[in-house]
Amino acid sequence: MSTFTIYPAIDIRGGKAVRLIQGDYNQETVYNDSPVAAAKDWQAAGAAWIHLVDLDGAKEGRPANAELIGQIAKSVNVPVQVGGGLRTMEDVEKLIELGVSRVILGTAAIEDREFVKKVLARYGDKVAIGIDARNGYVATRGWLETSEVKAEQLAVELAAQGASTFIFTDISRDGMMKGPNTEAIVELARVSRSNVIASGGVSVMDDLVKLAQHRADGVAGAIVGKALYTGSINLADAIQRLA
Repeated sequence: MSTFTIYPAIDIRGGKAVRLIQGDYNQETVYNDSPVAAAKDWQAAGAAWIHLVDLDGAKEGRPANAELIGQIAKSVNVPVQVGGGLRTMEDVEKLIELGVSRVILGTAAIEDREFVKKVLARYGDKVAIGIDARNGYVATRGWLETSEVKAEQLAVELAAQGASTFIFTDISRDGMMKGPNTEAIVELARVSRSNVIASGGVSVMDDLVKLAQHRADGVAGAIVGKALYTGSINLADAIQRLA
């Protein structure tokens, strides 16, 4: 049986763990003044991975919280994956040197294919491609812009270049506690023949159960943010139920 991993999300902005609604920087809630403490808490609850987003980095187009991310990676014994503003090989190298196990390329996957090709060639399975879609089309620049590229088309092209993990977000579901777009997630896994991690919209245990039923199709996990912070999903219980 393929595994299904729950990735607790820590979104970092201004050195704190926050949540935004639909990527809106004006709708922010601070959940923890210390992202390091948040990561340790999730590890203690049984997390097998930690998902970090450098929100400042996503906006600036370069990692803005690299030192803090390095501290988090060193403070836990589980692997961490990081996304947000990675546009150069130096940025990627720096994070991997700081102890990050997987880097997530988002906007760059659309805007700079040569760069993505090089990173995939050098780091292989240490790379995940973040595909954020609005009505089926890929959104870039921290969701501020929508491209003309279909999510499935991008996944198929990048899988051919060696991408083995995709993180799929349906923007309309993010932070809204409405449940993920399971059909789109399964379809992406099917056409790309890759592992797809669901992101955005997971709000109750049932959402995780439904996603985990598609392990065999390549749905490899889910990133959960708000639902863990509001207590609507208990991480330790969820891990146990899906084991």
